[in-house]
Amino acid sequence: MGRYHCRACSRSWCDDISQAAPPRAKLSFGALRWGLVCLIADNMSINRIAAHLAVAWHTANEAIQAYEEELLLADSTRFEGVRVIGVDEHVWRHRGGDRYATVIVEVTPVRDHTGPARLLDVVQGRSKHVLSSWLAACPQEWKDNIEIVAMDGFSGYKSAAASQLPGAVTVMDPFHVVHIAIDALEQCRQRVQQETLGHRGRKGDPLYAARKTLLTGTDILTDTSQARLDAVFACPDHADVHATWRIYQDLLAAYRDRDPRRGKNTLRQLITTLTRPGLPHTCIELARMGTTFTRRAGDILAYFDDPHTSNGPFNTYAASLKDSSATVTTVYTASSTPADSNTFHTLKCEEQLNSPQQ
Repeated sequence: MGRYHCRACSRSWCDDISQAAPPRAKLSFGALRWGLVCLIADNMSINRIAAHLAVAWHTANEAIQAYEEELLLADSTRFEGVRVIGVDEHVWRHRGGDRYATVIVEVTPVRDHTGPARLLDVVQGRSKHVLSSWLAACPQEWKDNIEIVAMDGFSGYKSAAASQLPGAVTVMDPFHVVHIAIDALEQCRQRVQQETLGHRGRKGDPLYAARKTLLTGTDILTDTSQARLDAVFACPDHADVHATWRIYQDLLAAYRDRDPRRGKNTLRQLITTLTRPGLPHTCIELARMGTTFTRRAGDILAYFDDPHTSNGPFNTYAASLKDSSATVTTVYTASSTPADSNTFHTLKCEEQLNSPQQ
């Protein structure tokens, strides 16, 4: 940067670099832009970006995060036209600190068949307070336009949506509903395995051999798979497994039905069946599932009124967050340390690295 001094008037001044770099910054806008692209598009770690820019880890992390927040998160237009949102949690880290992050995704383009889903924000923590605080910070006009909130079975998200978005319909995503049935079937199989044989599943045990077949839809079962199931269900000791399996298959059939109205009626009858005394009294898994389905029946059945309001697009972003756990600091405002950054990430062999001048 050039500095000048006038001998006649004794005035001093320097070049104006406000268009090239932030005030008192070590990195130029070009370096910040390059680092942000590497972080988001190339999944490069903060460690490697800092090394290529010849600055400390904290310098690169704080500068790029501040630049990203100013460039992306401060853009008010990213909330325009939002009518349907999806909320889910993501396991941010497996050791130490807050493990979860709440991810908010716009699903309006998916419902309207106009484009892919769009990530709105990632917030530290998973609780009613986290989502309520995020929604409370949003403009009231924007919240009034939200029609549907797709979510999992976490009651905290349900309570937050009910308090902050009273005019929106909450929908429990089919993925999580089916997953509840899968968990019930797996837990039932493992319990019956212990009760009948006294040990965990081993090679050659009928229930253990059929563990994957039990989760397969009846419409794609082969003759061999069907014969394996028939042999398992022929044993009177496996009655609980058989009852749970039938409920699971009925649930799949309801969601796979091309007629939403018929699928809704099927699922409503299934929820009613789970509360009837006709089920085996020893099947605690079905009783637990029936309690959950009955409590969230309105949210589960609401999906069929608008079948394209699935929270499924979240899985795309969850995979991206999992692949680049160190790079989510651009939208995840939790405190970070160099240990969070993946030091083993390397560029692809065909990738050229053109580091800009600071």
